[in-house]
Amino acid sequence: MHTHELRRSSERGQADHGWLQSRHSFSFADYHDPEQVGFSDLLVINDDRVAAGQGFGRHPHRDMEILSYVLDGTLQHQDSLGNGSLIRPGDIQLMSAGTGIAHSEYNASPREPVHFLQIWIVPAVRGVTPGYQQQRFAAEDKRGRLQLILSPDGERGSLRLHQDARVYAGLFDGAERATLELGGQRHAYVHLARGTLSVNGQRLEAGDGLRIRHAERLEFADGEQAEVLVFDLRPNERPRKP
Repeated sequence: MHTHELRRSSERGQADHGWLQSRHSFSFADYHDPEQVGFSDLLVINDDRVAAGQGFGRHPHRDMEILSYVLDGTLQHQDSLGNGSLIRPGDIQLMSAGTGIAHSEYNASPREPVHFLQIWIVPAVRGVTPGYQQQRFAAEDKRGRLQLILSPDGERGSLRLHQDARVYAGLFDGAERATLELGGQRHAYVHLARGTLSVNGQRLEAGDGLRIRHAERLEFADGEQAEVLVFDLRPNERPRKP
């Protein structure tokens, strides 16, 4: 039997560090809720706003797939693999931490805040060689449709993820509609980054999350300046480290 479970934006964990305003969809750092410890292999969605000229200093990760999705502003990335880049709206960054990677993420602007999503997905195996991928998906690639941005095999120009998961991004406004076939054998998670949108008839507002279990398909409609991320996931309830 399929189920839909809505979590409103206002119910998320909150952190105010002055330079960083963060909303946590799942337990993270000082926010812990035993009912919110991830879903399937999705462990973290942090909705972060970083003040001008501020950021996350260099710090390490292991055995995690870490996606950064910029909504507004510009993020400056550096890591121990020698990558240095700017990430702007439309760009996505995926770090496969594997045996170990250290990175920093700063707001590149001295004047404007940066708003981005930091998303962690538990990998299927431990100890992969660390990797970094970055790619731009233009607005027209996502307009009125779901653009595949992460997949296990890098299909259709997506970034390659070390897990049986697929992540899509879409922009919906007005009469634009899309359907994602899941076949009833998978879980899914929908995070609405901004705007409003109906998913299988459930109205979502910015920051809302929707857990979906064993649905045949997802139908997206009635968007108002909506930007959405959709996670097609294994039918597990909670993340388990490999």
